[in-house]
Amino acid sequence: MNAIAKSTKTLSLQRMKAIVSELAAVKSRQDLEGALAIYHPEGVLLSPPLGSRAQGRAELRNSLTAFFRFAPDYSVDLHGQAADGDTLCAWGEIRFTPAYSFRGDKPNGKPSRTPVFILFRFRDDQVFWESFHFDLADVARQVGLPAEAFQPREQAR
Repeated sequence: MNAIAKSTKTLSLQRMKAIVSELAAVKSRQDLEGALAIYHPEGVLLSPPLGSRAQGRAELRNSLTAFFRFAPDYSVDLHGQAADGDTLCAWGEIRFTPAYSFRGDKPNGKPSRTPVFILFRFRDDQVFWESFHFDLADVARQVGLPAEAFQPREQAR
């Protein structure tokens, strides 16, 4: 089945916003179990800037664990949300201090702030699909590294 296939029941805008707001709150606390409870067991999490894709409970756990190691002080503030059918788009700002770069360069230890937009789809009152977008080059600039330092290893080859 296509991972972004439409759910059988479209949630209300109010319910979609509530689910996404709760996910933002638990991720901002680095609450791994809280986040996993919001994702559908077969859910998909994409982060194109980081070159990552996780599907299913085990991969979601591994992906979120790795992200919280990379961004141990991660937080997100959502400024707005809008929906079209069963897809919700949220936008705002993320803040985090990268703990390392993918090629081994040491970031300067300063926190970064950058805009974010995130797309969501839902199934069974949970997040079934998330695509998380932000400007990784902007983050790299703020922490004193070239963008290539954060290029996903698969793309660097």
